[in-house]
Amino acid sequence: MLVTIKTELWKLKRYHMIWAGVLLMLLSVLLTVFATTALDGTVWTFSFFVEQVLKNNITTIFPMCIALITGYIINREGTDDTLKSILTIPISFPALLFGKLTVGGLLSLFLGLVSTVFTVTASFLLGFPGGTLSAILQAAAQITFNCLFLYIAVLPVISIAARIPNGHLIGAIVAFVYGYGGMFAAGNMTLANLYPVTASMGMIGYRSYDESVHWNLLLCIFSLLAALMVSAVFVASTQNVSSAKAAKKSKHKITKKGW
Repeated sequence: MLVTIKTELWKLKRYHMIWAGVLLMLLSVLLTVFATTALDGTVWTFSFFVEQVLKNNITTIFPMCIALITGYIINREGTDDTLKSILTIPISFPALLFGKLTVGGLLSLFLGLVSTVFTVTASFLLGFPGGTLSAILQAAAQITFNCLFLYIAVLPVISIAARIPNGHLIGAIVAFVYGYGGMFAAGNMTLANLYPVTASMGMIGYRSYDESVHWNLLLCIFSLLAALMVSAVFVASTQNVSSAKAAKKSKHKITKKGW
């Protein structure tokens, strides 16, 4: 399994889609910067700026971003016609899929670090107060681990999309709607603790200083573990898409015309 993961990491250098993820992380920060121009009396500080970037990541950008990139990595073997060669090695398709999903988790951590760099840089350029070393370290931990928890929340969508030929685009759309639903789930704390996307917020203590915010860490962990288990079931039961498609074609009988 370690060899599979190492091979998938080595393949990343040929995937330009990774740069799309970096640009999307930049877009999340730019949307927050644009929000600072609103003259609504909001007092912007470093910590508040980080919170707004987190909100954009959670509800708008990251679920769609990581579903698109991970789905693209999975789908690339089929579009490049390399899957049939890989499967000649004694490795099952679920094991190969597990390796790719593990790389997706590592990518989520990488994109979290990228988002942290963009966030801290933008905050200093805008001159927001409160950018102490401890605040920067806290922001780095929250943004990076939130990306990992969001990836776990979106894993069921990615796992289901992997069963569909060229399903990464469908998965990205579903993940966007799934993430956007977090805005509505956040209105009720019980639902926010159970909804996997918003449960990622509870895992990092998002706005835990607010008296109206009551995170239940056990419920948040249960929500993400449930998403992880559902994904594991889908991965274990996934067949090679190309072979399944070929099997369907072979069952189709051509009837002769005439007598």
